[in-house]
Amino acid sequence: MRIELKDIQGQVVGEVDASPTLFGTAFNANLVHQAMVMYQLNRRQGTHKVKGRAEVSGGGAKPWRQKHTGRARHGSNRSPIWRHGGVTFGPRPRSYRRAMPKRMRRLALRCVLSQKLRAEQVVLIEGFTGLNGRTREMVEALRALNVTGSTLIVTGEPERNVIRSAHNIPRTWTLPVNLLNAEELLKRSNLVLTLDALRRAEELWGGGSDGVTASAPGEAATAENPSATTEEPQDDSQETPTAEDPPAAEPQDNGQAAPTADEEAG
Repeated sequence: MRIELKDIQGQVVGEVDASPTLFGTAFNANLVHQAMVMYQLNRRQGTHKVKGRAEVSGGGAKPWRQKHTGRARHGSNRSPIWRHGGVTFGPRPRSYRRAMPKRMRRLALRCVLSQKLRAEQVVLIEGFTGLNGRTREMVEALRALNVTGSTLIVTGEPERNVIRSAHNIPRTWTLPVNLLNAEELLKRSNLVLTLDALRRAEELWGGGSDGVTASAPGEAATAENPSATTEEPQDDSQETPTAEDPPAAEPQDNGQAAPTADEEAG
């Protein structure tokens, strides 16, 4: 997959090969929605708190006696049905944290990147060399690149001059590529990507499968050196006689018995 490469003046200087894994993924709406909800929930602090009837100040005495007043009976003027009373079932501090597997988060990011490239909302540039941190320079660069509307500028590493040049421009944000996620892309219409950021993104998310299956040591040894686990044939010291070998000589019997131990002693 090839993407046009432009300079900061908006001139096309060539084409760059991009990873099809990063920019050729089919859009999965359900997965992207799950990722978007997860990122929004994780930004919530969960520090909301209201006071119940036991926490509101006052209400120590019974407003009036139980009977013979013609009024409804009450035991505290801090009851939830009273003005300035406690709140029933109000919000309490809680965590809205939601987890999502790494492979799903990365797939959602690749889905949004691919969709933006298909919609021609991705601009690839060589870099922002020559910027001195002035807002006017970034405005002229975006105008030369024909970028209008909300824009996310992604660089390989945090660049001080790029941040200073863009932070006063309405609806323009800067971000290093390692902090990029699906929500940041969905919230902005255009993506301005430097060449260094593209190569870094390919290293992070464009390597095909996110999971690596580790093999057992024996399997790895078999794959690397098949002879490492092969049993070698045993070396037998005795050779099998063949038909051509002469038969072994048998001891001759001379008719005399072998002397015994007593005879040798005598």
